[in-house]
Amino acid sequence: MPVPIPRQRAIPAVESGQAPAAPKDAPSKEAPRKEVTVDNNATTQLSLLVIEDDPGGSTVVPELLDSAGKPIRVRTARNLTEAERLLTDDVHCILLDLALPAPGRSDDDELAVLRHVLELAPRHAVLALTASGDAERGAEAVRVGAQDYLFRDELDGRLLSRAIRYAVERKRSDTAERRLAEGRVRAQENRRLERGLLPTPLLEGSSLRFAARYRPGRSRALLGGDFYDVVRTPDGTVHAMIGDVCGHGPDEAALGVELRIAWRALTLAGLCGDELLGTLQEVLEHERSDDEIFATLCTVDIAPDGRRAGLCLAGHPSPLVARPGRPARLLPYDNNGPALGLLPGARWPRMQVELGAEWSLMLYTDGLIEGRVGEGRERLGQDGMVAMIRRQLSEGLRGEALLRAAVNEVRSLNGGELADDVAVLLLDREG
Repeated sequence: MPVPIPRQRAIPAVESGQAPAAPKDAPSKEAPRKEVTVDNNATTQLSLLVIEDDPGGSTVVPELLDSAGKPIRVRTARNLTEAERLLTDDVHCILLDLALPAPGRSDDDELAVLRHVLELAPRHAVLALTASGDAERGAEAVRVGAQDYLFRDELDGRLLSRAIRYAVERKRSDTAERRLAEGRVRAQENRRLERGLLPTPLLEGSSLRFAARYRPGRSRALLGGDFYDVVRTPDGTVHAMIGDVCGHGPDEAALGVELRIAWRALTLAGLCGDELLGTLQEVLEHERSDDEIFATLCTVDIAPDGRRAGLCLAGHPSPLVARPGRPARLLPYDNNGPALGLLPGARWPRMQVELGAEWSLMLYTDGLIEGRVGEGRERLGQDGMVAMIRRQLSEGLRGEALLRAAVNEVRSLNGGELADDVAVLLLDREG
């Protein structure tokens, strides 16, 4: 069926199109032509591919102009095979005759040719061309995926030029909106996944109270290289662990999750102390992506009566203990062993510590103590953290409130967000 838009033989290339026109005295820039859509600040020549079955064309060419009044380049294909050959990345819009047959499609589908072109050119804007008065078919074409529809016998150069500009901009907007929606879905999925990877303490049957705070150093992440866990074994012992994989990226976060899950499985299987840490080192050596990656770890196993505990340190800061009537202090760290992954065949001695009848035990990663104090080079350090916790305890802070205040104050002293991951957990026993 002939289309009253003659085939244009040659139109000079110009710079214009989807972006606003640049001032006349501004230097011209050629936009890359690897994508169908272009940035608003770029300039490119708009081009139209007409797919219609008029084999001859006409000698009179209506002038098609972009928003800056520059000519729009036109190509014409007589069928879908020829259209596929001409459909290069510098084509921005397709004017499609809906009366064309579609290969391999049912004759009952009036929009078969449109569906074929949309599959062939998913990134291109499409204008559907239909018979005069057939608005229902045109509207259905838009619902299927075309940007707009036009009546065959009502076309003129001005109408078509405006329709091309509108279709290209609408396609660009639809594409940006779709990518934004896809990005939101991916972000939601990542957040759900990361939340699922954070531990759920297993403390059923224990009188100990548990609290934790976790802040990854990566921007917009929920999970970092720090990890922690707490479980109660059938004999009544409560096991707590906190660790830190060097680095802050997604690979380190994944390794931290693997180590946490391995620790829980090994602990529930009855391993403890040096034997457990040696096995965790084997896991790290097999799972790490680089031989330079290591992890620090602190494990505490609290006896069923809650009065004493075993402590193992693998290159990790010692926990802080607070008791009524005594200033908070760090547990001994003289027998601190090496970080996991540094020394093959390393050993990690287990120290016995007395806790008493009533106490609070805080395990933390170095992100809590390595933040700066003010604008200088001074770090908070363990001494500064101990002094801070002593003061906050004297103000009556306990549990979640204590950890929240500690992390917020460390951030405030640092002058903003901390560069490192921060994990802190607190176990409390009342006499």
